Amino acid sequence: MERPASVGTLVADRFRVTRVGNGVYRVEDDGRSELVYVAGSANDQWVFVDGRVFRGDLGDVRDRPRRSARVDGPQALTAPMPATVIKVLVQPGAAVKKGDTIVLLEAMKMELPIRAPADATVKAVHCRDGELVQPDTTLVELE
Repeated sequence: MERPASVGTLVADRFRVTRVGNGVYRVEDDGRSELVYVAGSANDQWVFVDGRVFRGDLGDVRDRPRRSARVDGPQALTAPMPATVIKVLVQPGAAVKKGDTIVLLEAMKMELPIRAPADATVKAVHCRDGELVQPDTTLVELE
């Protein structure tokens, strides 16, 4: 994915990027549309799209392999950037489906839903509502 345009609209071979607000872009690709949130400095960017977070040199994220639909062994969901936990939506033992929102964070006046990457069971919850968390802090463990 190319870096979003700072103003106006960028039209690439396969997709169109339109700035809709400060750090918010609409990316249209083959009839689909996604909102993309970008934060950080030019040398250290965070991109949040469809419940996934990318940091640094993104390369072409379309060419990256997809994860399996089931978690094989323990997996930790971590904070993508400094944030405040708005709401923890699961408890240990809960079954979650791929795409379910697990934790809702707020960072830079944006709500960031942390979603289950696959069908799983919540093993442990390591955060609470109102807590300030740093990047890479483990929020929830899945198995």
